Amino acid sequence: MENDILDKLERPLRDLRLSVTDRCNFRCRYCMPEGPDYSILSSDKILSFDEMERLSRIFVSLGVSKIRITGGEPLLRKNLPELIHRLNLINGVEDIAITTNGSLLKKFAPELFNAGLRRVTVSLDSLDDERFNQLNGNRSKVARVLEGVEAASNAGLKVKMNMVVQKGKNDQDIIPMAKYFKDHKHTLRFIEYMDVGNSNGWRMTEVMTKQEILDRIEEVMPLEQIKPNYVGEVATRYRYKDSDQEIGIISSVTDSFCSTCSRARVSAEGKLYTCLFASKGYDLRQLIRSEESDVVISNKISDIWNHRIDRYSDERKNGNVSRNSTKVEMSHIGG
Repeated sequence: MENDILDKLERPLRDLRLSVTDRCNFRCRYCMPEGPDYSILSSDKILSFDEMERLSRIFVSLGVSKIRITGGEPLLRKNLPELIHRLNLINGVEDIAITTNGSLLKKFAPELFNAGLRRVTVSLDSLDDERFNQLNGNRSKVARVLEGVEAASNAGLKVKMNMVVQKGKNDQDIIPMAKYFKDHKHTLRFIEYMDVGNSNGWRMTEVMTKQEILDRIEEVMPLEQIKPNYVGEVATRYRYKDSDQEIGIISSVTDSFCSTCSRARVSAEGKLYTCLFASKGYDLRQLIRSEESDVVISNKISDIWNHRIDRYSDERKNGNVSRNSTKVEMSHIGG
């Protein structure tokens, strides 16, 4: 694309992860655990749909072609299908997806599809109600999420599932999850437990590695690796040898993909983060609410990206990051 911008490591800007709310109806331990430390933003501090649409247009002019709607839980944002419709009309947007906990999908799936959404990723970490409740802060039963998945599929949405695997917490669910979603023909992606934010008590000893996950599945259902769909895809893809159904593994702890990362993140209050593990964001809300032109805002975003050097997962792997560094919480920027 002629308007490509590149960072210091020559990575283009291709993907925008747009958080539409910092609220969530779950309290997952690795993302937004229970506690007094979470204050919800007042409505005047959260970007309006007009502001999100404007920012998205600017990002698309700089090379973004994929937009993923995140939260918090994005389906808590009132009238979200309206935003989906508006983003879908932006010339240059090739793909829009939502990442959700699935608890409200049954209600909103048809409306989302009618607004132009075609893909949804649903987070589910266990099929066992007791373990699932332990992980999500006693906020939902498994059936509620599975009903949402079925409703999304019936509405015409392509569904992918995400499972964060923690050793000693839910690793016994790897095989049941793999079998269930193989049978129901939804791609399941296993995610290594990451040290995002500051409050999840992350320890390397709780990471179920990519290889350990593969070994566990291979004992029961042999796999073969398949090619990525595109350069920079975060999940390594595998196919079951006895079917055309596939799984993916996202392994930013043991097998990082920093070298091809093309993702920018904008939080609900309009801060731009250039890495999932960033310690600070850049305030775009002040710019967007000023009288500055799109050109000025575009130049500011370009300058931020041009100076980007983030490669946290590489540095963690090489032992070059401080365990005490302050990082933005996952619940704030949607993973």
